[in-house]
Amino acid sequence: MTRRIVVVGAALLDDGRLLAARRSAPPELAGRWELPGGKVEPGEKPEAALVRELREELGVDAEAVERVPGSWPLRTPYELQVWTARLCPGSAAPEPLQDHDALRWLTPAEIWDVSWLDQDVPAVREALAHLADDFADPCADPCADAPDA
Repeated sequence: MTRRIVVVGAALLDDGRLLAARRSAPPELAGRWELPGGKVEPGEKPEAALVRELREELGVDAEAVERVPGSWPLRTPYELQVWTARLCPGSAAPEPLQDHDALRWLTPAEIWDVSWLDQDVPAVREALAHLADDFADPCADPCADAPDA
């Protein structure tokens, strides 16, 4: 049996908008949009991989918040897992540094205005369902700690 390799994607939210990244390579994916992220290295936790990938690809300091339920097959042996994420206070604005040539912050009404990679579509749908409360209140401070119940 082939060992699965986890690819983490970030449902990165800021001010009620979701960040989409347009692929610049490989040629068969160029011009399509995805949730930013990348492969988890051996011995690395998915959350740590997400933080590392966002720093390498976008030049931001971010933190993984919570895993979006589900996983989605990519080409064998890869599997996509999505985590909600937020920019850390004082982080630079995201820039397309690696693997992407454009970034776009999408409001809920704009989510389907971009041509998502086919394999990202179900993950984006699940992330949107999971993030419904965050989209409902774009003024909410995503970095504020929730009070203890």
